[in-house]
Amino acid sequence: MSWTRPAALRAQVQKLWERGDLLASVVTGEPLFPRRLTLRGPSSQEMTDSFAEVRTWIGELRALPHCRVEMREFRHRLFGANAVPGEVWIDSLDDALALIGKRRDASRFGTLFELTRVRQPPLLAWLAKRPLRALELSAEWNRLLDIVAWLQAHPLPGVYLREVDIPGVHSKFIEAQRSVLGELLDLALVPAAIDSSVAGVSQFARRYGFRDKPQRIRFRILDRRHALLAGDPEQDITLDARSFARIDPKIERAFITENEINFLAFPAVADSLIIFGGGYGFETLAEAAWLARCRIHYWGDIDTHGFAILDQLRAHFGHVESFLMDRATLLACEAQWGEEDRQTLRDLPRLNAEEGALYDDLRDNRLRRNLRLEQERIGFGRVEAALAALA
Repeated sequence: MSWTRPAALRAQVQKLWERGDLLASVVTGEPLFPRRLTLRGPSSQEMTDSFAEVRTWIGELRALPHCRVEMREFRHRLFGANAVPGEVWIDSLDDALALIGKRRDASRFGTLFELTRVRQPPLLAWLAKRPLRALELSAEWNRLLDIVAWLQAHPLPGVYLREVDIPGVHSKFIEAQRSVLGELLDLALVPAAIDSSVAGVSQFARRYGFRDKPQRIRFRILDRRHALLAGDPEQDITLDARSFARIDPKIERAFITENEINFLAFPAVADSLIIFGGGYGFETLAEAAWLARCRIHYWGDIDTHGFAILDQLRAHFGHVESFLMDRATLLACEAQWGEEDRQTLRDLPRLNAEEGALYDDLRDNRLRRNLRLEQERIGFGRVEAALAALA
């Protein structure tokens, strides 16, 4: 029989819990009760044909605690007048919580609500929106409020997270809770205390005015005449972005590659250096004004992500030229083709016509499905020939 059983009634209330509606009403004061639950009972024919089962069903519903069952009269030609459930109601929030066994959780949430109402009223909106997440964080909630209060007292502090001095709070805790702290701080801090130009967990420090680890740039001087360190034939140097921007190695050409071995093995080139790229993200390079007046060559994998990185690099240096990322190189190295795990499919407006045509062939799988030629699979003789052609 498809009649509504007690388990289905509990499931309706459980759904209100899982959506957060029950706990949110504690914050918002929105009245959810009395609330009529959806009830499907037997038809007249079923009452006639299955009267014993109907009586059992009636007993199950009337025995269900924390619900109010309203009966309606049903007249049976053989059994006379009978009362059957017509509606089932939950009269209060407490009844709803008791029905699904959530009174203790609701009590914990009530404590969080009172604590937040007293200490950080702007965060009540977050409690109403994310009540179940708040419950998960109940053991840490006091410390989270302490961090919010500290930043309210020290806006844009200009220190490392390690320097935040709050009893019971250490930097690893802050780092682990950056996602939720970002949501809380956006509500609790004044706009002037937030750098709205950046967002996301990875930009947490910058968004709220902390010092962040300096970005580091690794490069090799490819012409000993421009050596920065006397007596060092390798010239494999790593600098923070600010220091990199301040040097001027007097070179005319810069190469950028994503593969470390290619970076290390890259041959000597007059008036040049090579930079070990880190995939997406070239903001730190853009700070080096001297780099903008160099010819820049980007060497990435011949796949959709390689072209996406090239496109992004051109957002900072519009004159970047691709290196060994052409159709001729791809076709000449067919024996070395591999497969790209996950393609990017978005349009790349900064590619030139030849690059764009090859990118379209790759993302549309016209040559082979998920085709990829990794840069380290290209023969070194081809690298040397391409460099000779540039010279």
